[in-house]
Parts: sequence; C-alpha cells; structure tokens
Amino acid sequence: MAYRVVWSPRLPAFEAIAAYIALDSTTYAKAVVRTIVRSTRTLARFPRAGRKVPEFDDENTRELMAYSYRIIYAVELNQVTISAINHGKRML
Repeated sequence: MAYRVVWSPRLPAFEAIAAYIALDSTTYAKAVVRTIVRSTRTLARFPRAGRKVPEFDDENTRELMAYSYRIIYAVELNQVTISAINHGKRML
C-alpha cells in the first residue's frame, strides 16, 4: 500500500531555506533541496523509514535527515504529512 505524502500548509516556506543556503552556494542549495524532496518521496512506500523524534514520545512522529536538516513528519492512516524542516542545530 502506498501512502500519500503531503506537505503541511503551516510549513514555513521551503524556498526560504533554499534562499538562505544559496547566499553561500547555489550548488549546495540545489543539492539540499533535491535531497530533501527525494527523501520525502521514499515515504510513500516506507513511511516508517525515519527514526522516532527524540523530543516526542510518539511512534507516529518521525524524522529523516538530509544533510544537516531534520525532516519531521507524521504517519497517519494512509498519509504522511511533512510538518517541519529544521536545521539540526535549531530547537524544535
């Protein structure tokens, strides 16, 4: 069964992350964006691929890492919702 992967409408603009990285390197910004998007696509088939988020005691709140970014997502009935993308050094 394939899960539907959706991005939360409350997710801060993903473009802002890319723009910030691009201030130093447009090549690195493109690589980070590409890796994040590719990582989220795998969740359609493997929704529990990421680890449980340590800050939460919830098996359905999980995260993947892409470079130094945490991709936080929630696993629901037949849907995965991407809820946050944070730099690993930032608090949730």
